[in-house]
Amino acid sequence: MRLLNLLRPLIATVAFMAAAAGASAADFKDGLDYNSVNGPAPDTGKKVEVLEFFMYHCPHCNALDPDLAAWVKKNSDKIVFRRMHMGDDPQAKAFYTLESMNLLGNGLHEKILRAIHVDHNRLNTDQALLDFLVKNGVDKTKYLETFNSFGVQTKLKRGQQVANQYKLDSVPAVVIDGRYTTSPAVAGHGLTSAAAAHTAMFAVMDSLVAKSLQERAGKK
Repeated sequence: MRLLNLLRPLIATVAFMAAAAGASAADFKDGLDYNSVNGPAPDTGKKVEVLEFFMYHCPHCNALDPDLAAWVKKNSDKIVFRRMHMGDDPQAKAFYTLESMNLLGNGLHEKILRAIHVDHNRLNTDQALLDFLVKNGVDKTKYLETFNSFGVQTKLKRGQQVANQYKLDSVPAVVIDGRYTTSPAVAGHGLTSAAAAHTAMFAVMDSLVAKSLQERAGKK
């Protein structure tokens, strides 16, 4: 009996993952698996915008990152993927500085996560981040120029405004086409493992992307 009790969470998780793989939009409920929001329609052409809110020091964001990267790659023909860093701290400012410099696509995003969560380098001050980034090939003069720019300050404020607009108070969280939000915690309610919660979230995201594509097509 004790073994059965120990196995029940695993059995439930496996059953859910199998069910989620074949789920459609009708199988998910607004207010339970995702939440509808009244955001502005993104200008992304025929593709659906997928916006992740994250924080570099968040362990759940770090755990989600490789799975999310694989999902984004798989759905690149349907979506435009963006990130926003929640909060107003040195890591947020570093993120928006690197974004403004178009340097996040060369592996720096993953290197920062690894430094914090694997190498236990907290990178929680402007100077620590600057030293780390310069060691990883970022031009110090150009970085500081961008770091102190009005554009980066605007991005910081905008990130907080958008998070408030979508009523987000925790990360990781995902906004689909400015109209729906979900997360591992929301989509994976009741599940006991991060892997299962990720699977649940991606199933919900698949359904919301499909729903958004249909809504966009219906407006033509």
